[in-house]
Amino acid sequence: MARNFIDRCFEAVAPVHAVRRSAARTALQFLNSGYGNYGANLTKKSMRGWEYHGGSSKEDIEDNIDVLRQRSRDAYMGVPVAASALKTLRTNVVAGGLMPAPQIDGAFLGLSAEQTEELQEKIIREFSLWADTPECDMDGLGNFYKLQQLAYLGYLMNGDAFAALPMCEQVGQPYGLRVRVMEADRICSPDGYDRLAPCTVRGYEVYNIVQGVETNAEGRVVAYWVCNRHPLSDTSMLGSGLEWTRVEARGELTGRRNIVHVVTRERAGQLRGVPALAPVLEALKQLGRYTEAEINAAVISAMFTVFVQPATATDDRPFGEMLPENMLIDAEDQSSVELGNGAIVGLNPGETVSFADPKHPNAGYDKFTEAMIKQIGAALEIPPEVISKQFSTSYSAARGALNEFWRSCDVQRDDFVDSFCQPIYEEWLAEAVARNRIKAPGFFQDPAIRKAYSGCAWPGPARTSLNPVQEISAATKRVEAGFSTAQEETAQMTGGNYNRNIRQRVAEAKRKREVDEIMDPSSAVSEGGNGNA
Repeated sequence: MARNFIDRCFEAVAPVHAVRRSAARTALQFLNSGYGNYGANLTKKSMRGWEYHGGSSKEDIEDNIDVLRQRSRDAYMGVPVAASALKTLRTNVVAGGLMPAPQIDGAFLGLSAEQTEELQEKIIREFSLWADTPECDMDGLGNFYKLQQLAYLGYLMNGDAFAALPMCEQVGQPYGLRVRVMEADRICSPDGYDRLAPCTVRGYEVYNIVQGVETNAEGRVVAYWVCNRHPLSDTSMLGSGLEWTRVEARGELTGRRNIVHVVTRERAGQLRGVPALAPVLEALKQLGRYTEAEINAAVISAMFTVFVQPATATDDRPFGEMLPENMLIDAEDQSSVELGNGAIVGLNPGETVSFADPKHPNAGYDKFTEAMIKQIGAALEIPPEVISKQFSTSYSAARGALNEFWRSCDVQRDDFVDSFCQPIYEEWLAEAVARNRIKAPGFFQDPAIRKAYSGCAWPGPARTSLNPVQEISAATKRVEAGFSTAQEETAQMTGGNYNRNIRQRVAEAKRKREVDEIMDPSSAVSEGGNGNA
């Protein structure tokens, strides 16, 4: 290492300090290598001001989750862009609710193609008996598909969603399975604080409880602690009447799910989810404030008031638009004068007034808002065109944006299906087999057989079609080339079922032939060869 003049001076008068100085310079060279020259640099002025305080998933996420939830809900209720983002995701991921399409492994079960299809149709009919009525909802307010919308929107807004799966027998109902969707806040630690060491809670020996999620020594989720009502309700804030119930994640003897937890984890060890709006909450709030300020400024600018200075003093009432007494905002303040739109107010001699030119609406408002929406959309994986519902670009650009958005929706849909739809479907199917409404030999004896019967696809809503003719042609070519199947293309383009469509087309063609024979009997005779068809 080259020595400068200062180094040589230190060597002469203070050899010890010279050695330390040289060692420090050497250490700094190793430190500022690789990422140390860039993102991890500690010496650049641009990076020294970057404060960071890292922690585990508990410190970074679970300890902040209450504030994030409340701010996320507030943004949804008060910031239009936030509401648009969450509703857009809900509409494109679950729409009116995902419909099951059983995919039984007939080859493994020794069933023919006809037997497999017949059993799948039987399962769909039985599932409709349960899912199409509000009786599947423990609250009795919505069917299974409305519950999907509720759970998914809650998951986006709060970071996660929970649903209990109690059994409730009811006269006239073939199934006892019920679904009770619970807001994330109700799953919380007893008395409002976590347990990070083994202890006794409400008579139970627990190893760890974080935000209402109990884990064992291996880190596996074993139970959830459910509050009897929302902790933020008016009555709950008084601190009286709050009780917690420990609900095991699965039945100890049966292995049955007692609670399903819809969550997307960002870090290992994470137990609770993060609201979808969490990374953009600050930007959303500032955008909301800016929008409100622009609206207020524009309204004030539109209500321009004219002040007139007469030649002589007068006590006459101003002849502009005065508000009637019943419309006054502050009627008790006698010193204030409240004016309506475009009022004209008289002034005494010597009094003057100057007017500011606010220049509203702001010419740069649209561009700034569009720039902010682009950043917010990028963080949420939603193209700005989709958030604002404005497709002013070319077909290729719009198509590319939608394709990227659909891929994001596919990922979100798969996560939701795996954590909500499929687990509930499997619990219903187990009850259907146990009640002998569905014949499934070996269902409870062999997990492989149970899995073969439980296979199910959950096709999403139809994709937006910008050019139907071109897209149908592309779909046809993919099927002909073997890159896709008719069932897959039907599900993507219309959300329907190809096999069901074919059966319906056969029935329609048969009816059409019957109608044609009635309308023109001679054609039937000629086609049948002298009437012997």
